[in-house]
Amino acid sequence: MIVCKSSEELQKMWHSALIVADVLEKIKEFVDVGVKTKDLDAMAEEIILKTGAKPAFKGYNGFPATLCTSINSQIVHGIPGNYKLREGDIVSIDCGVYCDGFYADAAITEPVGKVGEEIKTLLRVTEEALYQGIEQVRVGNRVSDISAAVQAHVEPYGFSVVREFVGHGIGKELHEEPQVPNYGPPGRGPKLVEGMVLAIEPMVNTGGPAHRTLEDGWTAVTLDGGYSAHFEHSVAVTANGPWILSQKI
Repeated sequence: MIVCKSSEELQKMWHSALIVADVLEKIKEFVDVGVKTKDLDAMAEEIILKTGAKPAFKGYNGFPATLCTSINSQIVHGIPGNYKLREGDIVSIDCGVYCDGFYADAAITEPVGKVGEEIKTLLRVTEEALYQGIEQVRVGNRVSDISAAVQAHVEPYGFSVVREFVGHGIGKELHEEPQVPNYGPPGRGPKLVEGMVLAIEPMVNTGGPAHRTLEDGWTAVTLDGGYSAHFEHSVAVTANGPWILSQKI
């Protein structure tokens, strides 16, 4: 069931989403050669708890950390640990919070030091694809209009869109209906109506779209070893178009 939010509820979600935005903005400044991903995680948790919010991911189905930190060929759900970031790495940082009854979720992918031209293009195109999808968040459109816009932007560059992991509704639960794939034809799926909130999150690979899951039961990696980028925003459907809740004004 798709749950639409009232104006009051959207304000609460906005508050949660701005906490996420603040965390990501602060954490990205510490992404550097030699930094351990577990240190980024500890920093994020401290920031979140100081606001009175709670990390959304920690303990979710047993996930052990506040952030998902996915390195290079890791697509999503990487677990922070003792890995030290290296020159040329990319790290996807996914963060969620729970505050005043509502969840919010967003992600960025950051380069570590200097990266090659293909990786620069991967990051740029994935972020652009996110905003192409967000442009379709308008009353009367359908969910797959978002999906088609993402895919149409990504594939001309020779990159692939991950199939098995998708965006989702978000609100009083971290994952709500509808699912929001990043591929497929337009004009399908539920119609977008005021009050829906969607976590839109393109995951884009330099190689093929297939993945496998590591022995930790969480970390998804590209099957062919290609690099993967991930960008995400929590976005509300309004009469005036998309409202990016997790973006600072």
